[in-house]
Amino acid sequence: MIPVGDRDAPLFQGDGDWDAAQAALLDSELIDGLPAVVPTEARLTAMLAGRDPTESLGFMAPLFGEITNQAVAYCCVIAGCRPAEFPVVREAALATLEDEFNLLGIQTTTGTPTAAVMVRGPVAETLGMNAGTNCLGPGNRANACIGRALRLVLTNIGGARPLVGDMATMGQPAKYGMAFAEGFHALAPMRADSAVTVIGLSGTMEVLPEQGASTPEQVLRPALVAMQGGRVAAAAGRQKPPGEQFLLMPPEMADILAQRGWTLADGQAFLHRESGTDWPIARAPADIHIVITGGAGVKMTCLIPWGGGTYCVTRGLAGL
Repeated sequence: MIPVGDRDAPLFQGDGDWDAAQAALLDSELIDGLPAVVPTEARLTAMLAGRDPTESLGFMAPLFGEITNQAVAYCCVIAGCRPAEFPVVREAALATLEDEFNLLGIQTTTGTPTAAVMVRGPVAETLGMNAGTNCLGPGNRANACIGRALRLVLTNIGGARPLVGDMATMGQPAKYGMAFAEGFHALAPMRADSAVTVIGLSGTMEVLPEQGASTPEQVLRPALVAMQGGRVAAAAGRQKPPGEQFLLMPPEMADILAQRGWTLADGQAFLHRESGTDWPIARAPADIHIVITGGAGVKMTCLIPWGGGTYCVTRGLAGL
């Protein structure tokens, strides 16, 4: 047994009785209902890769379990991560502790938010993460396991279990895990520095450009409508302070901006300006994050931010 959050987590001797291991993990509320990789001492040791297992990295809301390398590594093992992915999960977990992310609110609200993970830079390619077709969907092991591991950290270490810390009325599928990689394009060349960003989101919305779109304005106007709609729907009739927005844009749409000489900053400025001054969609143009990712096609995705108030947090992944 090792301490993970508010309970002792079992370690098994090999994969002998797989069914018994699954039952024990489920009974201990250490997994999300999906089958898990059996946590063994050998797998945990490999995941830690020589790091001090008991090093304290902080405490995670809402039950304020202690974040140790060992506890994070345990979540990575059962989620199916490889040792090279451990630093991404650990830094993502630490990013959620920053005040502007508002983890306590995200973990305990009756709303739907969760923490999504975006990885940028060379590490995304090294780990084989998907920044192309179906980047938010199934089929890529690294995306799936990194996203799931962070969610298990939030549940097991933070204590956000249903009806304990997590009071979500509905929840959402991304609470099983959500991770994707930032792509690169003429508008956004691959950055030399690797980093991981956590995003507090309530859901996603598909956005199409205007029919026959050939200008940046025709690409971006429907996204503005989606952002405004998400803001109004989550406001319960109240005019809340502006926060941030995320627009995931596939390369074909980014091509239209680039061909007209626009930069990502121009797109941010357009969306912020067009949203007006009475209730702008974001605190500042820089808080409208346009991310180039995804595969062939014109359909974009708005990541709908949690209406309770949150800002993304980025941590570097030095040496990866």
